Amino acid sequence: MKAAKFVPYEKLSKKARKALDRQKRSDWGAVRPATQIEKSPKAYQRHSKHRKKEEYLYA
Repeated sequence: MKAAKFVPYEKLSKKARKALDRQKRSDWGAVRPATQIEKSPKAYQRHSKHRKKEEYLYA
């Protein structure tokens, strides 16, 4: 069985490049790419806890 001949990426055909890129691309899995920041319990909260109830009463 012959080994595949090495061809530089720049010289690959468009189809071959797309296939190689697709192969190299990976899935994030359970990792979220966006940074998650925990809210501080000491921070001022602009909205009251019962805001939804108030909107319901005055609507």
